[in-house]
Amino acid sequence: MEKRAYGSSGIDLSIVGFGGIIVSNVSTKDAANHVAEAYDGGINYFDVAPTYGNAQEMLGPALKPYRDKVFLACKTGKRTAAEGQAELEESLRLLETDHFDLYQLHAMTTEEDYATAMGPGGVMEMIAKAVEKGQIRNVGFSAHSAEIAVKLLDNFDFASVLTPLNFAAIWNGGFGPQIITKAQEKGAAFLALKAMARTKVPEGQERPNPRCWYEPIPERDIAQLALRFTLGQPVTAAIPPGDIELFRIAVDAVKDGFKPLSAGEEKVLRDYAQGLQPLFEAAGR
Repeated sequence: MEKRAYGSSGIDLSIVGFGGIIVSNVSTKDAANHVAEAYDGGINYFDVAPTYGNAQEMLGPALKPYRDKVFLACKTGKRTAAEGQAELEESLRLLETDHFDLYQLHAMTTEEDYATAMGPGGVMEMIAKAVEKGQIRNVGFSAHSAEIAVKLLDNFDFASVLTPLNFAAIWNGGFGPQIITKAQEKGAAFLALKAMARTKVPEGQERPNPRCWYEPIPERDIAQLALRFTLGQPVTAAIPPGDIELFRIAVDAVKDGFKPLSAGEEKVLRDYAQGLQPLFEAAGR
């Protein structure tokens, strides 16, 4: 598995990451097997969050044999220091670790998220203290708003940003390039989500995949083109959907080495994108 630099940290991450939601609500045996399969396949980047069902509880024991050999990222959806402290301690306990290689503000979307998290008594105050204690080694954020992502990067020296980077969102929604530009300007690593997403699930319609709130690309070959499109951007790694079969499709796409899209492959993907509603759009689109 190819690895790329995580900013200027000296750490290299596998270009495909393991989304912890994969082990949510599976058996202990399956969780251990999924993690072992990923590690044996060259994956050293694992990402999880308290909001992913019981994923932390399942990932902790499964990852324990490899903990000192992998990069473990977690998140907090809390916006105040007091709430964030309790969540951090619980995540450390469930994941059976004494530190996170990356800890992220989760799903930063609104001006209120920004003002509370970054203001007096905000969760960033707690994170700064946890960094001093050695509980957190790198600080990042995930965002579903291009405008908030850029604002965060402008106002704090984050190690990385985790955000959707998807062919349809870029081509049909104008979402993504502005975050890439700002991350490069600030020297932050870019970690990508939703590379293999197709579109939104129509309101009232059942999800095609219960582990995805959106509709993942059902065609294997197109899904792999979409992943390779995202990995062809200036990103460190991409985290596939939280489903073991979709994760395997992603790994298969790059296990023999990453290859940028050819002109013909990009045309196939552009044709596929015609008329697709993107999951995310930049403001004013």
